[in-house]
Amino acid sequence: MSAALALGPRSPLDPQAPLVLLQHGGLDNLSGKTGLAMLRYRSGPIVAVVDPAHAGEDLGALTGIQRAVPILASLQEALPLGPQVAVVGLAPSGGLLPEPLRRDLLAALAAGLNVASGLHTRLGDDPALAALVGEGQWIWDLRQEPEGLQVGAARAAALPGRRLLAVGSDMAVGKMSVCLELRAAALGRGLDARFVGTGQAGILIAGTGVPLDAVRVDYAAGAVERAVLEAGQGLPEDGLLLVEGQGSLCHPGSTATLPLIRGSQPTDLVLVHRAAQECIRERPGAAPVPIPPLEQLVAVVEALAALARPVGCVAAPPRVRAIALNTSGLDPAGASTAIEVCQNGLGLPTDDPVRNGGATLLEALLGD
Repeated sequence: MSAALALGPRSPLDPQAPLVLLQHGGLDNLSGKTGLAMLRYRSGPIVAVVDPAHAGEDLGALTGIQRAVPILASLQEALPLGPQVAVVGLAPSGGLLPEPLRRDLLAALAAGLNVASGLHTRLGDDPALAALVGEGQWIWDLRQEPEGLQVGAARAAALPGRRLLAVGSDMAVGKMSVCLELRAAALGRGLDARFVGTGQAGILIAGTGVPLDAVRVDYAAGAVERAVLEAGQGLPEDGLLLVEGQGSLCHPGSTATLPLIRGSQPTDLVLVHRAAQECIRERPGAAPVPIPPLEQLVAVVEALAALARPVGCVAAPPRVRAIALNTSGLDPAGASTAIEVCQNGLGLPTDDPVRNGGATLLEALLGD
C-alpha cells in the first residue's frame, strides 16, 4: 500500500496505541455506540473524546462509563495529550460522514495521526483525506469485504471447544457487550476464551474479525466461518469461542443472524433482549414491528441452529442457554425485578452481564 490506506479488517492498530475518539454528537445516543464500546472495553489508552456537544462534561456522569477521559470540543485540543490514532466512534444511520467530523479528520491527518474508521463511507476514497496521508501514516477503513472468500461449508463444526453465538431480539441491544463480559468472566476462571468481532466496534476492540455487513450475502456464512476457524486455531477442548451477534431475526431490514448461525456452527446460544421492549426500535416512516414472545423466539432460533449441520456432527443441537437482559434503562431495583420476571417466565438463567458481570451467564453456559 502507499503511504498507507490500510485495507480490510486486519488491524494495523497497536492495542496499546493512545487514541482519540471522534464522537461528534454520539456520546449520549446509539449513533455513538462504537466509541462507547471502546470506552468500556478497550484495554489500551484513550486520551480524549471529541464531542463538541458535550465538551467539558464528566464522561462517567454522561455515559455511566467510569473511565477518566476528558471530553473536548475539537481534535486540536486533543493533540497536546499525545494521541497517535484518531478513531471514528460513530455509527450514524446510512454510514455517512458528518461535515464537523470530516473537518476533525482532516486536522488529525494534517497533524500526523493515523485514522481508523468503520463507516460505510470509506475515508481512503476521499481525495482530500487521502492527500494528507504521509509516509508511514495510514487510514484503516475496516468495513471492507475480505479477499478470497468461499461459501460456507459447516467447517467450524469440527473445531474443539464451545462456540457461543449471541443472538438478539433487535439491533443494538448489547450482543457484543454480552460476549465481552462472558469472555472477561471466562478469563477470570483461567479458561482459554476468544472473541470473534463481526461489527466495527468489535473489530476495533479485538483487532481482527469480519465486517459482516460489508460482505456479499452469498459469502456471508463463509466469511464468518473463516473468521471462526482462524480464531479457533489451537483452542483446547475446554476453550470458549464467543461470536459477536449482529442484527435480529425479528428485524425486517436485517439478514445477519442466519449467516452467523451457519458460519459459526454454534454449540450454544445466548438470547439478548432489552427489558420491556415490545417492538423493534422506531424506524422513520415505518410501521411498528412487534418482537414476538421470547419463548417463541427461543424456539425459532434453536430450530434454525439445528439445521445445516454436517453428517457425523456429534454435538447436541444448540440450545439457548441463557437470556442476557439489557436493563440499562432501569434503576437497580427495577433491573432486579425485570431479571427475576424474565427468568421465572422462561425458565432460563437470566442476568444483565454489563450491570452485574458475566459470571451468572457463564455458569449457565458451562453447567452441562
